[in-house]
Amino acid sequence: MHHTRDLPRVDRHGEVRRTAGRTTRRRQHRITAGVNEHMTHAIQSRRRIQAALILILTLTVLPATIAEAAVPHEARRVSAKICDYDWRQGSWQVRQLIRCAASHWSVPGGAQTALYIADRESNFEPGAYNPSGAAGIYQHLLSYWPGRATTFGFHGWSAFNARANIIVTMKMVHHGGWGPWS
Repeated sequence: MHHTRDLPRVDRHGEVRRTAGRTTRRRQHRITAGVNEHMTHAIQSRRRIQAALILILTLTVLPATIAEAAVPHEARRVSAKICDYDWRQGSWQVRQLIRCAASHWSVPGGAQTALYIADRESNFEPGAYNPSGAAGIYQHLLSYWPGRATTFGFHGWSAFNARANIIVTMKMVHHGGWGPWS
């Protein structure tokens, strides 16, 4: 003997429903659709965040890499005779080194712009350090410094060496402008 409440029923939309407290397919579909919409929103949000991170990395790391790759090999060598000022003797010598390097590599804005930026970045202090990881006269990020130093003729030199920091900066600016300092 069958009980009527255990028999499947077909509603007016042609969907099977069960009675006796069981969830109908239509209701189950609505519940699942809500979960799917939530999952879809979560996935889309995660993808947007990933895309933003990729964009940020691309805009910060890639330009430096491209600029470094675009530098001709002969531009990488630096003679010890070029701008031979002993920066360890004080800020006057640091300023002279900046003037000389800015003139030698014809940077946009000339020596005045180079001096202004050095003053704002480090107050002409070779040992200047920022907790963000920036160091030296022109506050190069230490994560970028080894590649930049190698590209512009100072492989293995410290960002705290004012001569290396200034000349690398002037060569970078000569090839790509003041963008990283704007």
